[in-house]
Amino acid sequence: MRLAILTSGGDCPGLNAVIRAVVRTATDHYQYECVGIKNGWKGAAVGDIIPLPPLSVSGILYRGGTILGTSRFNPLKDGETTARILENLTLHRIGAVICVGGDGTLRASHEIARMGVNVVGVPKTIDNDIQATDVTFGFHTAVQIVTDAIDRLHSTAESHNRIMILETMGRNTGWIALSAGLAGGADLILIPERPFSYDKICAMLTERHKRKSFSIVVVAEGAYPEGGEAVNIGALDAFGRPRLGGIGFELAHEIEMRTSIEARVTVLGYVQRGGTPVAFDRILATRFGVAAVEAVAAGKFDHFIALRGEELVAVPIADGVGQCKQVDDKLFEVAELFFG
Repeated sequence: MRLAILTSGGDCPGLNAVIRAVVRTATDHYQYECVGIKNGWKGAAVGDIIPLPPLSVSGILYRGGTILGTSRFNPLKDGETTARILENLTLHRIGAVICVGGDGTLRASHEIARMGVNVVGVPKTIDNDIQATDVTFGFHTAVQIVTDAIDRLHSTAESHNRIMILETMGRNTGWIALSAGLAGGADLILIPERPFSYDKICAMLTERHKRKSFSIVVVAEGAYPEGGEAVNIGALDAFGRPRLGGIGFELAHEIEMRTSIEARVTVLGYVQRGGTPVAFDRILATRFGVAAVEAVAAGKFDHFIALRGEELVAVPIADGVGQCKQVDDKLFEVAELFFG
């Protein structure tokens, strides 16, 4: 069988580990021929498909990004596009596709599967917000990057008696902000699941600055004040979702205006996605890749691989996407103990 793999959506530390695991497992243990679809579903639409012999994945385990490229391309954006994808998969004799992507990509892949394509998914997002799996690869790397940034900001905050605000990724959930904020000793963490009050946070920061001369505030890009909404930069992605960013600057403006304490903002942005994956993510991504090939061999199509405890299981795509996994209330309560 000819097995294809594609990576779709935002890049993520560990994607190359998945690709390597798929190719090595498929060729060494199942004698499948592997090919790569370039730039996500966009490559399937234009027939940009390349061979992936075992040598092509040598030395990529530790590399960030994806050797196949990626895009936020919606394969269902119109009937003509979808038809071209189906035609190209047939033309290239693709027996199954392993699709590595986040919630939007997996939902689109489910619809492609309903059209007769043999699809197995691998969940990918640094936000860790896919409901059906305990954790997604790339998340731990992103948390480590943000934690390192918090550690570095402490010295500047203390030296200048400032409030340092660090804006992280996290459109709908605050997993990165909460986990890194807790690990880095943040004095306040703001996340989308818990709308905040400017009056309360400014009162808290004012009181803190009677005892300490600086504060570290970590805020997820999707966080918003009570009665307000997330800051939208005025554009939509290929799946119709708003692009967020800028809450850190709004927060700094309000804090300075209300408290007269100097506030500065650092927006990590795509830095959180880049670079070498940590060991945990390399291992998890490798396990996901192996399990995805095993699911193909077992005929578990229109499913994706999920981590449940220590076990990997195949979950129907339709049952595992469409709802964001929100942060653990108990974890947030632990972090709250250290606010202020």
